[in-house]
Amino acid sequence: MTNAFHEEKQKSPIICIGGANVDKKLYIKNEKVNQTSNPVQSSRTVGGVARNIAENLGRLGEEVVLLSVRGDDPDWQDIYTLSSPFMNLNHVVKLANSSTGSYTAVLDKRGDLSIALADMDIFDHLTPELLLQNTDILIEAKCILVDLNCPGETIEFLCDFTTIHNIPLVIIPVSSPKMNRLPKSLSAVNWLIVNKDETETYMNIKINDKKDWENSVMSWLELGVKNVIVTNGSEGVMAGGENGELHYYPAVETPMVTDVTGAGDSFCSGVIYSWLQKKELDYIINSGLVNAHKTIMSKYTVRQELSKKQFILDMEAI
Repeated sequence: MTNAFHEEKQKSPIICIGGANVDKKLYIKNEKVNQTSNPVQSSRTVGGVARNIAENLGRLGEEVVLLSVRGDDPDWQDIYTLSSPFMNLNHVVKLANSSTGSYTAVLDKRGDLSIALADMDIFDHLTPELLLQNTDILIEAKCILVDLNCPGETIEFLCDFTTIHNIPLVIIPVSSPKMNRLPKSLSAVNWLIVNKDETETYMNIKINDKKDWENSVMSWLELGVKNVIVTNGSEGVMAGGENGELHYYPAVETPMVTDVTGAGDSFCSGVIYSWLQKKELDYIINSGLVNAHKTIMSKYTVRQELSKKQFILDMEAI
């Protein structure tokens, strides 16, 4: 009896480190007029790259811990209510006199982004010191996933930590401007899932055709990453691994696009989930593509019907 209990206690979580924020969208009803009041419709959802991936993995039945920082405000209450069924939030640190992260997008009447306002300063507090206070949980991880909302020195710290303790490390960029937070050596990184724009920014190149795309994957591998995927929206993805082989996968045809928000995070979640299940590369990449495809057809950032059972059905259908 004690053995079973001991094994239960030893269950290794996936630890997601990074952003948890509220996403607000304001849709301007008429032509935008500057320096005056514009009538809008608004919506709000919970977001944050690390949080979104944690929810996807939690819905798939994984044990997930979110390591993040928050304010003491109604925005955090919204995040807590919608996230707590799918992940352990006990390691999210409350900071006095800080606002929970938020991202506000203003869209014109055609649905194009007019301006976006990101209040993400709170994530500068995701320091190595804060992680050191959580080493007891970090050391138990079966995988650590970090987004680039975290400062550069935190990413460096995790590269060292995961190497010493032999824990798989996944890095998910957030946006092109944050690519400078990647460390110079990426040999600790098991998976880097990055998009075309982020790759162009980091490598200081232009990806104009398939050859450029393949070369960009090779460049990432040369920096020490074990597995890399460079995504390119509806064009699909290019993947490369330690053996130096490159594989191209087209995106799943999605005639009914409802909302692309969260598609990248759901792609990452599908990939990581199937990789941890030790699936073949084709299955791993298709897991990401299928989860992204289903998410784009949903109005939610993380699709509400996602479960282990539903995911198996979705994969069989494709």
